[in-house]
Amino acid sequence: MSERTTIGIFGAGWVGLVTGACLAELGHRVIIRDVVPDKIADLQAGHTPIHEPGLEALVQRCADRLTYTLDVADVVAQSDILFVCVGTPPTYSGDADLSAVWALLDELPAIDRHAVLVMKSTVPVGTGEKVRAALDARGLGQLGYVSNPEFLAEGRALVDFRQPDRVVIGSAEDEDGDAVEALYRGIETEMVRTDVASAEMVKLASNAFLATRISFINEIANVCEMTGADVEEVARGMGLDRRIGPHFLRAGIGYGGSCFPKDVSALKQLAGNSGYHFQLLSAVIEVNELQKRRVVGKLVQHLGSLADKRIALLGLAFKANTNDMREAASVVLASRLIAEGADVRVWDPVADPDGLHGVEVCGTVLDAVEDADAAVIVTEWEELKGLASDEVRRAMRNPLIVDGRNLLDPATTRAAGFAYEAIGRPTANTSALEPTA
Repeated sequence: MSERTTIGIFGAGWVGLVTGACLAELGHRVIIRDVVPDKIADLQAGHTPIHEPGLEALVQRCADRLTYTLDVADVVAQSDILFVCVGTPPTYSGDADLSAVWALLDELPAIDRHAVLVMKSTVPVGTGEKVRAALDARGLGQLGYVSNPEFLAEGRALVDFRQPDRVVIGSAEDEDGDAVEALYRGIETEMVRTDVASAEMVKLASNAFLATRISFINEIANVCEMTGADVEEVARGMGLDRRIGPHFLRAGIGYGGSCFPKDVSALKQLAGNSGYHFQLLSAVIEVNELQKRRVVGKLVQHLGSLADKRIALLGLAFKANTNDMREAASVVLASRLIAEGADVRVWDPVADPDGLHGVEVCGTVLDAVEDADAAVIVTEWEELKGLASDEVRRAMRNPLIVDGRNLLDPATTRAAGFAYEAIGRPTANTSALEPTA
């Protein structure tokens, strides 16, 4: 196989497009296939349908090595390595929905040469064995199989691809793993070569552990609120311990997005299906769900009944620098506030609020907080760091900020005339507001 390879990507979603563009940047020719005609048409017209810093510029820069198609056979005929980057969303039971994976395998045409099928999508442990059996049953024994899970964080995906902590490659045949490893030539990192099942587990275990850290620090934050400690100071002291480190110790309103909720549930379900009750992950999930709702309690503490109160939710995406609203705290908060009878206004610089019903969408932060009884920071957008301004205070009916991301400085915010509530940080003895009935 030549140093510069023709690569097929199945799935033009976030993982597929980022992976394809970054592999093209390394010099490979990349063909990206999707089942949605409008998405392929947009990409062919030069439009990137995903908000990811630097991605659109990278796609344009590598346009001569990127092509887009709806035709599976065309991809297979031209490609030496085929990446599966289709969605594997959770089912109602918590299992991963692999219907897109199986649909793709059914579409694969006969092939008369050796090629490698690479699973980039997150799948349950044991999927590789099932895929291998399905390929052999269809007479596609010429296709090698490799697990190469992605570890890209939304909002910094290009950095994560170019400077990864590791690249995990699980294969039954060394030559197939060698072919995939060669694709990453030019990237300096640890290459973890292992078996397929272990590679699958590395992805699930990594995300479950990070989610556990988030739920743990949120539990610590809740205890801090009861005892007068400051979770920011606690996390700083903890993070300086080299055995712990500072990462994923930011208290807030819980994790969301396309990976952590899905992968934690999938690993818990996988364990259950195997006869093991993963008690720790059950607690991690419960803590995360309850954390989102604590914001409502903070609002009630200051405002009393939320009926007919105007609440501004600032930020819709599950984190900054993305337009992804999957499992976003804003969805839960908006639903709960509406159920309490509140008038909900929302703002986000890039996220599409079409999935939210019963809310008023505002074009600016100032529009959202106009005559509001409270403003809730849901997403840590850079624009919100200046929220505690005279202009915002004058615009609000009641100057209350509930900071779900601990984005603002408490002393500065209170000095600017706001009542301020954060997550796990001491509450001032006096408030700018008195509870109302």
